[in-house]
Amino acid sequence: MAPDDEQEEELQEATLVSHLIELRSRLMKAGGAVLAVFIVLVPFAETVFSLVAEPLMNALPENATMIATQVASPFLTPFKTTLFVALFIAMPVVIYQLWAFVAPGLYRREKRFAVPVVASSIVLFYAGVAFAYFVVFPLMFAFFNAVTPAGVTMMTDIDSYLSFILVIFFAFGLAFEVPIATLMLVASGLTTPDSLARKRPYVFLGAFVVGMLLTPPDVISQTLLAVPIYLLYEAGIIGSRVLLNRGQESSSVRDNAA
Repeated sequence: MAPDDEQEEELQEATLVSHLIELRSRLMKAGGAVLAVFIVLVPFAETVFSLVAEPLMNALPENATMIATQVASPFLTPFKTTLFVALFIAMPVVIYQLWAFVAPGLYRREKRFAVPVVASSIVLFYAGVAFAYFVVFPLMFAFFNAVTPAGVTMMTDIDSYLSFILVIFFAFGLAFEVPIATLMLVASGLTTPDSLARKRPYVFLGAFVVGMLLTPPDVISQTLLAVPIYLLYEAGIIGSRVLLNRGQESSSVRDNAA
């Protein structure tokens, strides 16, 4: 092997190792942030679970309670709930560490564009989770209680409840990212606002299909997911038009200055 080839190979290996070390450092910092929040919340694990379970508890019939069908569930489920809440609270730190790992490889213009996108993504994800907790859960659990057959008492297992709400939180958190996805598609040049506007009927139908797949088989929760998806799609179209208009104005100013 020629000396130049050996030096190039050694440089590539050194670069790969440095990237892996940097990735490990970022992951450890992100994990440390989650662990720190978890440690702070552990003494309040039962309170955290009670707050997460409150939408269901308010909808249960009088004298009905949640149950535990597994031996260790009363001990493990509050801690698992606290861990997911810690991850939720520490999410900005986790996203920042991922951003800090990727940022050195981006151009200056890409960095300026990515920072508001990352910040907006976090805010929208939190908004989706809040919408699920404060709006969807009370309506959905009240509906489930109303349609419970006579002679059947609604008493939900705590571990099953945790798994159920995590799926709903994830679904609504992702659904609220629709405007960001729309802006990214337009900014990358893959589509235009006019093209997105022509696809409204398909998006409207697709929103209800997504709602059917990601939520329980009831009309209320499906509609409460589908309608925000479509409205956020419209918001994304409006935002992409504003983005393009600003880009054209900036180009005109530069051309006139030249």
